[in-house]
Amino acid sequence: MTAPTTENAAVHSVEEPLDTGARHKLTVVGGLAALSLDAMASVAYGPEAIVLVLAAAGGHGLGFTLPVTLAIAGLLAVLVASYRQVIAAFPDGGGSYAVAKTHLGRRTSLVAAGSLVLDYVLNVAVAVTAGVAALTSAFPGLYDDRLWICLAVLVLITAINLRGIVDSARAFIVPTAVFVGAVLGLIGVGLFRDAPVSTAASAGHASVPADNATAVGALLLLKAFASGCSALTGVEAIANAVPSFRAPAARRAMRAEVALGALLAVMLIGLSVLISRFGLQPVEGVTVLAQLADASLGHDAAFYVVQFATMLLLALSANTSFGGLPVLLKLLARDNYVPHVFGLKADRQVHRHGVVGLAVVSAALLAFSGGDTNTLVPLFAIGVFVGFTIAQTGMVVHWRRERGARWVAKAVLNGLGAILTGVSAVVVTATKFPDGAWLIVIALPLLVLAFEAVHRAYGTIGERLGVGRVPEPPHRERSLVLVPVSSLTRLTSEALTAAVSLGDEVRAITVCHPDPEDRAATEALERDWALWDPDVPLVRLPAERRSLGRPVSAYVRDLRAAEPGTRVTVLIPETEPQHLWQRLLQNQRGAVVAHAVRRDTDAVICRLRFRLGSGRPIPPTSGAPDGRG
Repeated sequence: MTAPTTENAAVHSVEEPLDTGARHKLTVVGGLAALSLDAMASVAYGPEAIVLVLAAAGGHGLGFTLPVTLAIAGLLAVLVASYRQVIAAFPDGGGSYAVAKTHLGRRTSLVAAGSLVLDYVLNVAVAVTAGVAALTSAFPGLYDDRLWICLAVLVLITAINLRGIVDSARAFIVPTAVFVGAVLGLIGVGLFRDAPVSTAASAGHASVPADNATAVGALLLLKAFASGCSALTGVEAIANAVPSFRAPAARRAMRAEVALGALLAVMLIGLSVLISRFGLQPVEGVTVLAQLADASLGHDAAFYVVQFATMLLLALSANTSFGGLPVLLKLLARDNYVPHVFGLKADRQVHRHGVVGLAVVSAALLAFSGGDTNTLVPLFAIGVFVGFTIAQTGMVVHWRRERGARWVAKAVLNGLGAILTGVSAVVVTATKFPDGAWLIVIALPLLVLAFEAVHRAYGTIGERLGVGRVPEPPHRERSLVLVPVSSLTRLTSEALTAAVSLGDEVRAITVCHPDPEDRAATEALERDWALWDPDVPLVRLPAERRSLGRPVSAYVRDLRAAEPGTRVTVLIPETEPQHLWQRLLQNQRGAVVAHAVRRDTDAVICRLRFRLGSGRPIPPTSGAPDGRG
């Protein structure tokens, strides 16, 4: 066998990590399972939201369930077509944030980002509480423990996502397939089954007379349309997470977006047809989907399959946020609007800090709400409509600038979508304002201000560091290394060995306090030092008070004033214990000295950790002159 050529070896070394990375990215089916659970699960509450509003006009109002759903399906088609274009134009992800940043300006892009962040966080809390609410409805004995169950579900979803988005997709493919199959089966059976003779519609009566229903019809239909649009939450998640797909990422993401839109439209329209066919009305304690399952499939095993699949998918639909928000935070970190730590990737292509951050904030929301869905629902879906409107408006500007084939038709389509989603955002905010939506109205500007504050902080740091400018050439300065010591040990020897390797001059320093015991210990150290004779002078720093850091920082300031051209480094020797619990045994003297020197001087801090287990020092960690290293 011949040895591989250098060229072949190079090709192999390049391709191997690419293949490894591809295994941690999504296919079209995986994308549906990882990023579309929110949208899929919305069929459990979207039609019900429409029915609850239209029921105010009795049977006359409920007759508009299908027309309202068809209008929502039309808007869904507009959104899917728009987000396909967003994916093609912005393959790095970001959705409405990326569109607004390019075409609508920085401030608008931050509003879009803030609305998405709020929607993703609320989606986790709402999804988990809704799923657990379905569980406690089936098993009332668990109701008092619903908060702990919510937190347990959140921990499970977080743990799966920390293993990577592909692992989360694999874990959720089966529940997604069971739910979609159950809903489509329910629709198929219901279309060919005779409508029950006695239905809720025939037994009930309109709560609003027919003439009044006609008088308030326009407002009622608008409110029903806005409420039903909650079924559209999650449609943008795929466009936000395009980089999570395998190459060609944009093409796979567009296919997943179309597949999501088709499945969602079929399920929404099918369920609405059945609602009209069976004449269903809201029944307290029973969901509309449960009534449809009972009417179509009967109260047998198939009914419980639908209920269990719905419960499971509602809880797991929080996974959409775990797939979309970390990617959005990565883009915001790249643009200096959130801490850069959110841009870091761990193994398996996981934005670990984004996943953990989302879990922590969601847990706080769950604790705030006590695991109660009704506390969170009024806050939900407002942010996503704001994002929809901004994305659609940005795409209108995009088509006007690009002026490609059929750009006018595309711009009109996006403009119509912007109007519809904008009206929905206003209506939903107005109708839910007294129920808690005012919190979102306050939180969104505050979040935008926080983005701005982080951006200004990074700008200040970049200005001081000269980011983007060619720095001065390096030059040599005289280097003086100070080593704080309190006793003569092997740690002292290791520290001085490192110090003489770093600097032109080395001085050991020790702080002496006025009490007799401390003074006697200092004198003993000086005698031992003279006998040891390491060729490094030992300088006594007298301190009138029981302070350790201030005498060192004062000595450094005096040196800098006396020798302005000398670079001073404070090398602090510390021990690194074998076991974590042994850190409790340390006196933290090194941390005290480092804090005082960092606060009061511009000296470089270098902390040398001596590993007790191996007997070898860990390479020193240098602090930047400003102490941020």
